[in-house]
Amino acid sequence: MKTPLDPGNALGPGLTAIRAQFQVPEGFSPEVHEASRRAPAEHFDRTDQPFVTLDPASSTDLDQAFAIARSGTDLLLHYAIADVAWFVDDGGVIDTEAWARGETLYLPDGRAGLYPPVLSEGAASLLPGGPRPAVIFTVRVAPDGAVKLDGVERAIIRSTAKLAYDSVRDGDLPEGFVDLAERIQAAEDRRGAARVDPPEQEVEDAGDGTYRLVFRPRLLSEDRNAALSLATNMAVADALQAHRTGLFRVMAAPDARAIERLRVAALSYGLQWSAGVSLADFERGLDPVDARQAAFMLATRRAGEGASYAPYREGVMPWHWAMAATYAHATAPLRRLADRYVIRAALAIANGQAVPDAVTQAFARLPQVMAHADGRAGQIGRAVIDLAETMMLRGREGESFAAVITDVDDRGARIQLADLPVIARVAAHGVSPGGRLTVRLRTADPSSRTVIFDALA
Repeated sequence: MKTPLDPGNALGPGLTAIRAQFQVPEGFSPEVHEASRRAPAEHFDRTDQPFVTLDPASSTDLDQAFAIARSGTDLLLHYAIADVAWFVDDGGVIDTEAWARGETLYLPDGRAGLYPPVLSEGAASLLPGGPRPAVIFTVRVAPDGAVKLDGVERAIIRSTAKLAYDSVRDGDLPEGFVDLAERIQAAEDRRGAARVDPPEQEVEDAGDGTYRLVFRPRLLSEDRNAALSLATNMAVADALQAHRTGLFRVMAAPDARAIERLRVAALSYGLQWSAGVSLADFERGLDPVDARQAAFMLATRRAGEGASYAPYREGVMPWHWAMAATYAHATAPLRRLADRYVIRAALAIANGQAVPDAVTQAFARLPQVMAHADGRAGQIGRAVIDLAETMMLRGREGESFAAVITDVDDRGARIQLADLPVIARVAAHGVSPGGRLTVRLRTADPSSRTVIFDALA
């Protein structure tokens, strides 16, 4: 779940409370900082390849750089990933701290990194100039979007440009970038993938002492860039599965009840979702520029049980429903612990070597560790959204709002406001999902992140 942007620091006091409640770590010990300083070696020299990065303009922890070449009708994606494992010894102080954290935590007022900034924003980050150690995945992308891992190597690279989503032009990017992204998207459509990339939310000052949540749609450059990670992660997953090892990202399809709630949510936003159309097909037609459609995209992220990690199991095909494919996480080692081990496994099998015992043992432990880290990140994300909603509604106590009932249980009804991206509970009985209510706001308290509505009709 993406955390809202808060350029005006409207959420400041509430975020301090969230950091304390969820014990968000602050900084690193001197021992971890010292261990983060290590010079790269034992890598091939690929500094002559024209790698570039593409990220938010303010990003400094750069996991990925890429170059693209043609091979007949295929495209070769050379995807360089930060070689975090080169700096981190198994069982060392950095490794121990990373296992305790699991992943980088994001809040509107800053992040709590998985690794110290001297590493994640310095020695290991693929910033321009370099040189930097990396693991290069060479992924062959066919005209129909099929992907195959052609090779993996440790190398020293030099990024030639730090490109930004909001200012990049097609001419700044490697030739073939747009073609590659379109091939991957076409393959997704044919597979029936239901991948959802909702826009960011931002807390905006309304100018009258109140705030509102607005949507900042994803840029085309961001969607195209995501295709590179998707292609690499799928190719890595296929290679690991073929070699009977690995750690996979898996996700079950939303159950019938979740689909029904989503249909009711679509109704609340005035969206036309025909009875014979699947969720995946409906999602592909959504426009994130439209606020109501963007809000529905966020609702789909909360609909199912979510994704999790699973190690290789004999006779079991790991499956990710939203990707409609076997999938792994290998492209963000600076912010996810699991990626470091998937990269090491892929590097070994691509070069005819045995997967290190430390990696195999990690695959058995990582699902629980990552579930805990993902759970905490999700709780923080929900707390931030709750805080943002109370800030948005503060001062509007006594106002009435149109709402649609999305779910009913013995505690009452869950509602979705028709004109604002707010989900809440209300004491209403004898009602059914899909029904409409008028509710009055009783309380919007940022200090407790609580919103209370009363049903009127």
